[in-house]
Amino acid sequence: MELMNVKTQGSVAILTMAAGENRHNPAFAKAFLNCLNDIEANPAHKALVITSNDEKSWSLGIDTDWLMPALKAQKLDEVSDFMHAMDAVFKRLLLFPMPVIAAINGHAFGNGAILACACDFRFMQSNRGFFCFPEVDLSIPFLPGMLAFIKKAIPHYRFNEMMLTGRRVTAGELAKDHIIEQACADSDSLFNTALEFASQFDKKRAIFAEHKKRLHKQIIDTIDIENKPIIDAVQLVV
Repeated sequence: MELMNVKTQGSVAILTMAAGENRHNPAFAKAFLNCLNDIEANPAHKALVITSNDEKSWSLGIDTDWLMPALKAQKLDEVSDFMHAMDAVFKRLLLFPMPVIAAINGHAFGNGAILACACDFRFMQSNRGFFCFPEVDLSIPFLPGMLAFIKKAIPHYRFNEMMLTGRRVTAGELAKDHIIEQACADSDSLFNTALEFASQFDKKRAIFAEHKKRLHKQIIDTIDIENKPIIDAVQLVV
């Protein structure tokens, strides 16, 4: 099964996640990094839109059907390799030399919501889907790097509430807090609005990359320095 695919429309690369709930596991991380490499390799691309072809879900986060059996079987190296690979995905998005726009057309839960936060801009469909951090109910603590780049996208007071309650938040609420650029009425409106927004960019990659490198230096340092010992010890569940 194809996990995701890339198409080009004008100057915009469109990465479409195509694995249903788009849960994160080793195969997902590898496919995502490969797609980002392919997108960057095409000099015609000036922006990236990330969406899903599933009617209900953008991304429901970590594939617990893979993670929990792996932990139970003590496949700790496999789990830590996966977490490092997802950190590599998040870092690539944070430093990607063009704007990255999440077109959230369904549920974004847990690591899926975190994936959206790693993007530069977010748009969301208002008639379908919730944005949620259920880690408090799953007994999965956030890594320091995750906290760092979530905070770049979500005001502290709102993330504090979402993190401690696990409440499902609507696109309208996210728009009021400027977490998303716009809540769009339906899937067609969402895609067209995100594509139009992405199409306006015509920046040189070098300056875009340098801006993001300097802007996100502390986040990248947190991922590189603080995440590693926790991941290597596989301290992922409490």
